[in-house]
Amino acid sequence: MKRLKRFGFLALPLALSACGGLGGGEYGFSSYALVRVRRVNVGNGDMSVVAPRPYNRHRRILFEDVRDVEDWTQNGPILDGISFVSGMRSGRELVRQRHSASQQVPRFRSDMTAPEITAMLESLYRVKGGAVDLKTLSLQPRPFLGANGFQWDYEHLDSDELWRRGRAVGAVIDGKLYLILLDAARSHYWDATLPDFEALVASAQLQRG
Repeated sequence: MKRLKRFGFLALPLALSACGGLGGGEYGFSSYALVRVRRVNVGNGDMSVVAPRPYNRHRRILFEDVRDVEDWTQNGPILDGISFVSGMRSGRELVRQRHSASQQVPRFRSDMTAPEITAMLESLYRVKGGAVDLKTLSLQPRPFLGANGFQWDYEHLDSDELWRRGRAVGAVIDGKLYLILLDAARSHYWDATLPDFEALVASAQLQRG
């Protein structure tokens, strides 16, 4: 079965490659590791959360993954995914990309407004994820990590002809981006995963040394 990558922000179709292996990373070869119900650091460690139930964390791939970004899933990334951005500094990218490519996802800047951050996320879905349609449902202020943040609700149609819905809650704190994003199939999996997402957002804390 052909495998196409789709993790977190990368809205790419993924053949669910033996999802029975999800959560088994601690006991055998798997691209996932089990996240237990306890406080854990995510991304580069600048933010921590408490999962409301066990989750599957995508293992990092050396030289391929962005250190500030981490992806979790419950039922496989084609169905649901929760992504974390922790302490992303100005000038860094949400995804690795060839700088010679004709289409580029903008880099994060510390002076970005909420509309500019959501435009950056939309560009990621369109340029790297192959979204053929993306609609903003709402963009509104929302406190996050004790700061004045934002909530962006959206939905998108990808080349696999599956509608997905998403919510991003984030804030720029001391010039760095902190964000939690849910992206799930609009039918069933969005409603099933949204309470977990809201619990993760409520549990989020800054980890300052």
